[in-house]
Formats: sequence, structure tokens, C-alpha cells
Amino acid sequence: MTDDDTARGRVLALDPGAVRIGVAVCDSDRAIAMPLPAVPAGADAAARCAAIAIEESAVAVVVGLPLRLDGSPGDAAARASGFADDLRHPLSTAGIEVVLFDERLTTVTASARLRDAGVSARRARGRVDSAAAVVLLEAWIAR
Repeated sequence: MTDDDTARGRVLALDPGAVRIGVAVCDSDRAIAMPLPAVPAGADAAARCAAIAIEESAVAVVVGLPLRLDGSPGDAAARASGFADDLRHPLSTAGIEVVLFDERLTTVTASARLRDAGVSARRARGRVDSAAAVVLLEAWIAR
């Protein structure tokens, strides 16, 4: 989204991974980011994520772009870009913009937050993907 775009409306964040896609959404004032259940990765993941964006009345979808620490793209960034491309067609017809946003260290931050909240490592495994999507969404909102 551009700086000229309104700063209102729900935004969905997706943190694509090899096993699961973390999902988070914010309220229409973009004050609070909340995790949603992760989506299993796979052939129909983009269609499922697009359906969630529409169901949540999102005006935009932010897809995490996992750049390397030096800022260069690698294989994971190429996969995330492809995933974003797969989302663009079904979401553009609904008027929902898809943007890529740097997600470096979101999983590290999310893991630390869960640990600080007293969530065991075993329980955190199933929650860290969507917690990372919350971190991504918070960073995108604060940009």
C-alpha cells in the first residue's frame, strides 16, 4: 500500500513457511494484531489464505518476505514472492491488495514472546507461525 492509502481497514498478515503459514489480522483501526489459526502449507494454501482474507474483510494482505540478514533474497524469498503472486489474482478481483514486507527475525521475536509468556517449547511449536505473523503485521503497521 502507498503512503496515500488510508490507514484504516483490516489487514491480514501471512508468514509463509514450508510446513505452515502463520496468519494474523488487525482491527480496522490497525491498533491490535491478533493471531488466527495457521494454514497448512500445500498446493491449495494460497486459495485457503485468499478465502480467509475475504472472510476477514481485509483491505490488504501482507506477505512476509524472508530476506537474508544481509538483505539479499534467497530461495525462501523466491517462494514467498511466488506465494504472493498466487494470492494476487483471486484477491485483486475482490479489491484486496497484496504486498510483500521484510519479515527478518519475526520467528525469533515471536518465539521469545511466547517463551516470556510462559508457553512451553512443545506448545509453542504450533503457535509460533501465527505469532510470527502478528510480529510481521505489527512491523508493517508501524512502518
